[in-house]
Amino acid sequence: MSRDAEENAIAEEQAFLDAALARRDRVAADLTAALAAPATDDVARARLRTLARQHEEITRARDGLVFGRIDGLDGTVRHIGRIGLRDDDEQADPLVLDWRAEAARPFYTATPVDAQGLVRRRHIRTTGSVVTGVDDEPLDGASTTELVGEAALLAALDQRRTGKMSTSISTLQREQDDIIRAGASGPLIVQGGPGTGKTVVALHRVAYLLFTHRRMAEQAVLLLGPSPRFLDYIAQVLPALGETAAVSATCDTLFPGVTVERDEPREVSEIKGRALWQPMLQRYVRALHPRPRDLTLRWEGEAYVIGEPAVAAALTSATSGRPYHRARAAFAEQVHQLLADAVAQRRADLLDEMEEGLEELLARFDRRAKTRVDPDRHAGSDVDGQMSDDEIDELRERIADSAAVAAFLETWWPSRDPATALRRLLGDAPLMLRLTPDLSEAEAALVAAEPDPWASSDIPLLDAVADLLGDVAAPEQQGEFTADRARRQRAWVYGHVVVDEAQELSDMQWHMVLRRCPSRSITAVGDIDQTEASHRHTSWAEAVAATMGERWTAAELTICYRTPREVMELTGPVLAKAGSRNAPPRAVRSSGIDPWELAVAETAMPAAVEAAVAELRQRWEGGSVGVVAPVTRTAALRDLLPGLPVLTATQAKGLEWDAALVVDPDGIAAEPRGWNGLYVALTRCTQELGRILPTPV
Repeated sequence: MSRDAEENAIAEEQAFLDAALARRDRVAADLTAALAAPATDDVARARLRTLARQHEEITRARDGLVFGRIDGLDGTVRHIGRIGLRDDDEQADPLVLDWRAEAARPFYTATPVDAQGLVRRRHIRTTGSVVTGVDDEPLDGASTTELVGEAALLAALDQRRTGKMSTSISTLQREQDDIIRAGASGPLIVQGGPGTGKTVVALHRVAYLLFTHRRMAEQAVLLLGPSPRFLDYIAQVLPALGETAAVSATCDTLFPGVTVERDEPREVSEIKGRALWQPMLQRYVRALHPRPRDLTLRWEGEAYVIGEPAVAAALTSATSGRPYHRARAAFAEQVHQLLADAVAQRRADLLDEMEEGLEELLARFDRRAKTRVDPDRHAGSDVDGQMSDDEIDELRERIADSAAVAAFLETWWPSRDPATALRRLLGDAPLMLRLTPDLSEAEAALVAAEPDPWASSDIPLLDAVADLLGDVAAPEQQGEFTADRARRQRAWVYGHVVVDEAQELSDMQWHMVLRRCPSRSITAVGDIDQTEASHRHTSWAEAVAATMGERWTAAELTICYRTPREVMELTGPVLAKAGSRNAPPRAVRSSGIDPWELAVAETAMPAAVEAAVAELRQRWEGGSVGVVAPVTRTAALRDLLPGLPVLTATQAKGLEWDAALVVDPDGIAAEPRGWNGLYVALTRCTQELGRILPTPV
């Protein structure tokens, strides 16, 4: 494109952006006025929540409102943006087409070979409300590139990293878009190596699903990440895409009010993560149910016995398909009815006895007085021995409100605290062995020897026990957004769950995910070759076999956009030593900087690291630098480098910097599943990789 042509294109797009921003401002003002109206009933409150969500979406959409344009062979022109905007004429075509709309899809998928009715695709670069550049991509000729909007993509990849992930709606690639828009009726597991955009796909898929399936927003979407640091890194993406109906969490924070307080040995973590705990805990909670026997209850000073057969029948009915506490409540209702029936029956029997005695007395009197007494005078409802249905219902309600009856039932069938119940089990090795044949004595002893504070592997077990016992519903607060309600309630059922770094989940963590989405509308993204968790899974089939069997769909991201070709060339031997079954992703860009390494004596390591970091910071000023090191070195390095991210390979998972310094790569490889960890460490940079190795003593 000539300079004059580019200036004309920029002016053209500036005029359009000005019109779009003006329309956005008018819509925002209308929404602000509508939100000022009082909410007088539930319908009005629901409407205000919808308007508030729309206002939030349109407010955040000012920056980057328009980023693309597609020109059709038929002369039609459509602008693509962060949100959809209609002109003042609501019947006209959209002024700006939402990037998630089906009509916008050719922006991401059209190629010169498959132009999909387009003649040109234009990427529009903006800063605030100013158009700063355009990149035109003709679609009516031959092309050798496999990238969509190559110039815009490479420009975005070469930008400095700020420590926060930004949206990628203007540079999504075809294989990413295919996964973002895939169906959501069952589990979709996406394998993708470093730099393939797994997290980008996961986040934009959330935004796409909430836009496409409006009812999903009523249930919210759960986004599970590997660490709080990772969630902080991606925190601004979904709000920038205008989505508020998403809850972000880690597996450790999914149980409200419970905090992980300690680390534990990997061997214990692996044991607690196995699928065997789910049936074991089911048997454990089932064993907490009381056994049938005669129950003696007191009512108004008299004892009433509910026989064992009636108790057994009530237990069978109450426990069928119900968690512990709901079964307990259902049983209590039946006991209230049984006791009411027993009281009514005793009253009837007593009145029958009284009536028989009265009739005999009257008969003797009749013989003496030679007179007759009309029996109908004594056969009314007051003396026939039968309570009316209304009277029995009233009696049952009084029994249900009785503190004495409630205390009796609490003693015989106590309510249970999930934490107390689980701690009792985990501290009792013989009990664990009685409940499952799949634990060895040594393994049960290892689990029982652990201290009380919760470890990460305890959270899925606690969640399972709480689910089997049953929760008390959290009260709803007026005006609350769906995501806020979902965040407070452990048993909330989500419309969809997205799991990032899904290869790290244990079997019991997968069970925790499925409890929150019984429909199994799940998207899991990860790289099985980056697995560092204590479980033993080395393939996706192994990772999900215990919870999903074969009922899941596989997808793959094959192109590495982030990590330079120079760095990816180092990963082959590392993957081989990690036992990988996958081909590494194919890098499509070069940074022009070869990875470098420096070997120094152990005593010189601190100074060498400090100097290397200073050089990298200077070279990548305005961007970001990160350090990855073995667990044993991170504390000292953090003291040496305050304010700089110094992480283990596990903590660095999912993050990226302009430059990464890997300290003691052999030390990382020597850790459990260390070759997988080294693969993670080597692939965190977008531009430059340095390695510092301690020389042998």
